[in-house]
Amino acid sequence: MRIPVISQDGQPLMPTTPQRARRWIESGKADKRWSDLGVFYVQLTQLAGASTQAVVVGVDGGKSYSGIGVQSSKCTLLQLHLILPFGRVRARMDSRRLLRRSQRSRRINRNVAFKQRNHRCQRFDNRRGSKLAPSIRASRQLEIRVAKEIAAIYPVVAIGYEKVRADVDLKSGRKSARCGKGFSPVMIGQKWCISELANIAPVYVREGWQKDGNGTSQIRTQLGLEKDKKNKSEAKPSTHAVDGIALACGYFIKYVRFASSNLVRATKGKTESIGYIGGYSQVNKVVSLYDWQWKRVGQFSVSKTTLIRRSNGLCVA
Repeated sequence: MRIPVISQDGQPLMPTTPQRARRWIESGKADKRWSDLGVFYVQLTQLAGASTQAVVVGVDGGKSYSGIGVQSSKCTLLQLHLILPFGRVRARMDSRRLLRRSQRSRRINRNVAFKQRNHRCQRFDNRRGSKLAPSIRASRQLEIRVAKEIAAIYPVVAIGYEKVRADVDLKSGRKSARCGKGFSPVMIGQKWCISELANIAPVYVREGWQKDGNGTSQIRTQLGLEKDKKNKSEAKPSTHAVDGIALACGYFIKYVRFASSNLVRATKGKTESIGYIGGYSQVNKVVSLYDWQWKRVGQFSVSKTTLIRRSNGLCVA
């Protein structure tokens, strides 16, 4: 557990331990504060060094729920499960539409001819192609607001956002796997959200279906995070926050594709090395080890080499 820290002039600093934050408060070096998210943090009352490390926010946007994770290179700092206002806003817009229709119908005198009735003309062009639905806008605005609150108490250097793709036939408006247009109101909303998040910190995009090792599901599997896909409505880390953490960890983890190399642990004397097998000599019974940049580490005896993992086509940088 880490407590966020901001400087005397409001600049985010690196989080600290609860014990150190308690000592600062007792000695008068820091004051207690609470953010609008309900996160407890401390503000220093004295000048301090401004050196910080990288802190990344991961945003897994959804329809009814979203997961957000705040990650440093060493630990997870914050996990959030957002309940989005999508359903509530949509119900209110439907109710407003019905009320407006009934109000317009009462103003019309149906006893006169149709051409002589008092019909109101349209006041603006409501058929714009890039129009963003109010329900989707409200959900994305909540994610943006939360990201701003996080950036106010953490030294955020980047934001990871999961991008979804929905193939929709533009003529019929129905989802189709053949049309390949990649267009939907959800995609319009996430495009707008990414542009707004870029005002907070640089945004990098990940796609859940990526197969190059940098997809959300693959990073989550490599980190050993389990996701509960059956009870997504429950506000617990295993439903949505794990994807936010995986997106944030994608900033620190990089996967490089290899041809075919097994990961092994080898010893030579008192030295132990971990690397990828790049060669084998049948004469001397030795294997050649290489690091992830494919630089040679050395040669090791086969009898002193232990397999860690079979080749999966990827290597952690």
